[in-house]
Order: sequence, then C-alpha cells, then structure tokens
Amino acid sequence: MQRYILGKKNQITLISAILIVLGFFGRFALDNMTLFNWSLIIASILGIAPIAIQAYQALKVKVVSIDVLVTIAVVGAVLIKNYEESAIVTFLFLFGAYLEQRTLNKTRSAIKELTDMAPEVAVKQMENGEFEEVDIFDVDEGDILLVRTGASVPVDGTVLTGEGHINEASITGESVPVSKAKGSEVFAGTILENGTIQIQADRVGEDTTFGRIIELVEDAQDSKSAAERFIDRFSKYYTPAVLVLGIVIWLFTQNIELAITALVLGCPGALVIGVPVSNVSGIGNGARNGVLLKGSEVINDFSKVDTMIFDKTGTLTIGNPEVAEKKLYGENMDEVLGYLASVERESDHPLAKAVLNDIGATTFSPVEETEVVKGEGIIATVNGHRLAIGNVALMARENVVLNAQAQKDVEQFEKNGNSLVLTSVDGELKVLMGIRDQIRPGLKQDLQNLKKLGVKNLVVLSGDNQGTVDLVASELELTEAHGHMLPEDKSVYIEKLQAEGQIIAFVGDGINDSPSLALADIGIAMGSGTDVAIETSDVVLMNSDFSHLAHALGLTKSISRNMKQNIVIAIGVVIILLAGLLFSDWMNMSIGMLAHEASIFVVILNGMRLLRYRLSGQGA
Repeated sequence: MQRYILGKKNQITLISAILIVLGFFGRFALDNMTLFNWSLIIASILGIAPIAIQAYQALKVKVVSIDVLVTIAVVGAVLIKNYEESAIVTFLFLFGAYLEQRTLNKTRSAIKELTDMAPEVAVKQMENGEFEEVDIFDVDEGDILLVRTGASVPVDGTVLTGEGHINEASITGESVPVSKAKGSEVFAGTILENGTIQIQADRVGEDTTFGRIIELVEDAQDSKSAAERFIDRFSKYYTPAVLVLGIVIWLFTQNIELAITALVLGCPGALVIGVPVSNVSGIGNGARNGVLLKGSEVINDFSKVDTMIFDKTGTLTIGNPEVAEKKLYGENMDEVLGYLASVERESDHPLAKAVLNDIGATTFSPVEETEVVKGEGIIATVNGHRLAIGNVALMARENVVLNAQAQKDVEQFEKNGNSLVLTSVDGELKVLMGIRDQIRPGLKQDLQNLKKLGVKNLVVLSGDNQGTVDLVASELELTEAHGHMLPEDKSVYIEKLQAEGQIIAFVGDGINDSPSLALADIGIAMGSGTDVAIETSDVVLMNSDFSHLAHALGLTKSISRNMKQNIVIAIGVVIILLAGLLFSDWMNMSIGMLAHEASIFVVILNGMRLLRYRLSGQGA
C-alpha cells in the first residue's frame, strides 16, 4: 500500500489541486461552507498520505526529515480546524516535489544523452566473408566491422579500408568532422557522416573510450562533495532543531498555530537540493565538452588550484618528435642517408622514427653486426662501412673528430632545444640532426586562459635535458622549468610545493606520470594517455584536447560559486520567513510554503545554468 500511494504522488497532487479549487469555488461563488470545508479536509488527507509515509520511513532509520515537520504541521492545522492552510501546504509540498524531480531529470539529460548514444549493433564480417548485423556484445577484439554513412562507430578500432569524415562530438566535444583514412583511429559512439569504412576492433564494450566515459560520469554522479556531506550533516541536526523551536514557541506562547507555522517555515528543502543540482549540472556540462570530472569531490579542490604542473612530452607537446634542423657534411649524402635509414628502420625508438620520416624514400642496405650502446646510440656495419648513430658521447667513444663548424652546429642545435642524433661513417661525421617535439597548436593561449582563471604558477617538469625544457618554458611563458626529472623527483617536487601551502594540479599522460597524478591535489590525465594514468587521475581531458583544461577549471569555479549561491538563497529564505513570523502579522503557513517551493525552484534553475556554461563567459 505504501509503495502504491508513493507511486501515485503526481495524481494525488492533481486531485488535491482540483479539490482546493472546488472548495474555494463553493465558498466564494456558492457561499457553501460545507463544500469548502470538506473539499479542503479531503485534500488535506489525500495530500498528507504520501508525505506521512515518507516521514515514517525516515523515522524508521532514525532521521528527522522535512517530511516529519510537514506531517506534524499539517496534522496540527487540521486539529485546530485550519483546513485552508493544511490543504494548501500539502499541495504546495507535493507540487514542489514534482517540479524538483522534473527539473532534476532535465539536469541529468546531458548525461543520459551519452548513454543513449551508446552503440547497440554492429555490422560484422562473418567466417564466410559476408557482413551481417549483430548485437554489440557479439563483437570481439580483432573482428572486422563495416561502418556505413550515418552509422555509429560500434567500437574503438583502426581503419583498414575506406575513407570518411567522423563527428567525434561525443568524445571530444568538438562538432567539426574529422577526416579518417587507412590507419586512423576511430572511437565508439562517434558518427560516420559520409563515406564507408572497414575497421578492426581494438577495444570493445566497457573498455572503449566511450564506455569509460559513461562509467566515469556515472561514478561521478554517485559521489558526494564536501559541500554535500556538510549539507547532510547540517540537515541531520537542523531538522530536529526546528522541531524543538516549534515546541519552545508553543510552550512560551501557548499558540499552537504559531508553533505549527514555525515548523513549516523552517523546512530546509532548498538547502538539501541546491548543492546536488549544481554538481549534477556541472558534471553534465563537462561530459558534453570532453571533460570528465571524476566525482563531486574533485570540484572544490580543482576550483582552488593555484599551481599547475605539466609533464612535457605528450602534454605540452604533441608527443611525436620530428627532425627540426639538419646539417650534412661531405659528399655522396644520398648513400649515407640510405645507410642511416637502413639502421634506424630496425629500431622502434621515437627518434629513429623521426629520422626515417625525414629521410623518406631511399635505398636500403643489409645491416650487420649491430651493437647497442646503452644511453649513447647504436653501432652497425652496412655494406662494409662502420656506422655510429647517437649522441656526442658516442662520437667521442668512436674517436670521431668534430671540427669547429660541427661543434658550433652542435652547440646551436642544443641551444634550440633539440635532441641530437649524429651519424658517422668510418670515423667521419656525416650527418647532424636536431629532433624535437612540437608544441601543441594554440597552447600558449590556453595557458593564458588558465592565468586569467587564477592559476599563479605554471611549471613544467620533464625527464628531457634542461635546454629543451627551458626552450619550451620560454616559448610558453611558464613560471618554472625543471629538466632531468625522474618520476620520484617529480613527486618530491610536488610534496615540497604542497608543504608550502600551494594547491597543486598535475597534468600528464604516461605510466611514469601516475605517481604525480595520484600525489597532486588534482590529477589531470590526457585522454590519449595510458590506462594507468587515466585511472589514477581525478580529471580526464578526452582526446587530449588541451583547450578543454581551461574550460574544466572555469567550470569547477562556476560550480563552486553556484553551490554557495544556492546555500545563501536557501538559508536566506528560512531566515526571512522566520523573522516575518516572529516580527510581523502577515506571515502564515501557506505563504511560507509557497516561498519555500519558490526557493527550491530558484536554486534548481540556478544550478541548471551550469549546463550552458562556456569559458568565454567565465561564469555560471
């Protein structure tokens, strides 16, 4: 019976409204007080039923909830034959709960949109070579899938054949379609706007980027912030205090109506709902804009960050080193570059890949007697020639003489922030390459946005040489730059700043960044980083879009402000109502409940403004 009544709350609210209208019509239009009284009595009884059930359920777990206050107040009003106020109070309370649920559902719609976009079927290549539509749960890693124009990409995978443009807004927050061709990476939940492609499934189900987004956002909704926990504790003691206040007023004044009215006016409804609606709306905004805030807990700390520390490679830079400068010494350089490429194509080192990309098409030769010199480079024999490929230390080991021009070039390349790759053939220096990672496009403006949002210190910590790190810091106008930093060195540095009272956010993408991500007050992982980094972090920037970092910081500041605004509104309304009750003669239960429900509606609408937050506005 209790479940049935609670399931019919909306219908009871509607019937109560009709009975109240009928009662006032009987009194003012028909001058029928019997119709007036009985309509309001029935409305009061119907309306109090679900409220009393909720009060009883709360008391069973030793919680004095708002429903307890309203139940006592309405029963008291009926006993003193104030049917008008008892009926109106129950209707307003139920109607307020209806509006609250309706608007809260809207704030969650941004997150529901994500789950609705989750792929349900895929077109899979069967054993006979034909493609058939199957349930998404029947797709395994390694399967070949067909994606046609307008279809959703079912898994994370790699394009095998075909070309097209994919809308990746569900992953990155950016609506501009991205061109995809053979070898391109695609993500589950994105939409192929034109073309037809075949992909190989790399990650399926919950392991896909889209699956992780949904899981993280759902976890975020379930967690509670410090502000929410404070509100829970506050309500736990505040509600009984209001009950005691009502008893005290009755004892001193012997006015039962005044005491009952105090119970109604002291209801902290807006206070209870104000903080959660801000959190849910803010997390929903982040999810739609490529930012995953892992729970309400991180919002408060992130909004107070004053120092932001960055890993260099893959964070400030693209993570794809390229040959930036090159010097050739001597003749027959095509042959020498062919020898160099022959050796480097056998290596999976990032610098080797950069060298190969720079050389391009060439003639390869057999490589013999390869020797790797740890920390210096590689020595090999190609077509009877001894090649040494590595740093200056390897050249010294091989007794390769660097003339004055070569020494000057080496010095200049290092000054420019390059990692050096020198190549000697039979003891003579032939090639000097300067390789460096490229800074992310638009990064300087993104960092300026962080400064405008109150971040005082921007620091880069890197395992790269100090010259390279200084160059990046200078170009980006960072506060500090530290090179030759091992993972444990980064952790020590973070602990030092925290001991000085700074609130630290660390941004990284690799396994080696995990200790720093965990240690910092806020760990921020790039979405293309390792699973370990993503799991360790508090915030994830999907698709590694650095511009979303400033949006995330601005959003958390707006959420924090929005929470405080809602708390002030809620407490302010209670204070004004109680003051009106004690120091004026115009306040009554109906007016008080109407003001309460209006305040609940106001804090919900205020929280929902966060769904429309954009960085350019720098506010909720």
